[in-house]
Amino acid sequence: MKHLKIIIILILIVLLIILSFIYIRNNLTGRAIEEFTHTKAICNTSNFCQDYEITCKGNEIVKQQPITGAAIQHSENWQDPRANPQDLCK
Repeated sequence: MKHLKIIIILILIVLLIILSFIYIRNNLTGRAIEEFTHTKAICNTSNFCQDYEITCKGNEIVKQQPITGAAIQHSENWQDPRANPQDLCK
């Protein structure tokens, strides 16, 4: 009878450890995918482009901050070669 109690307690401890690892793994993975930061140049109608550090949560912008000294003025006939330059969180 004493051995049965010890075995049951050990099984419960192992289950608790396994469930804890699953919980921690799911929370860390979800947060890492959910929020991310990257840089992107944003250009205006006069072809002045400024680099920004953009933090996204899903498809929504959380923070958008210009990077000092990371700007360029292109000529008036320059065309942005990017497919969707305004997609900031994709």
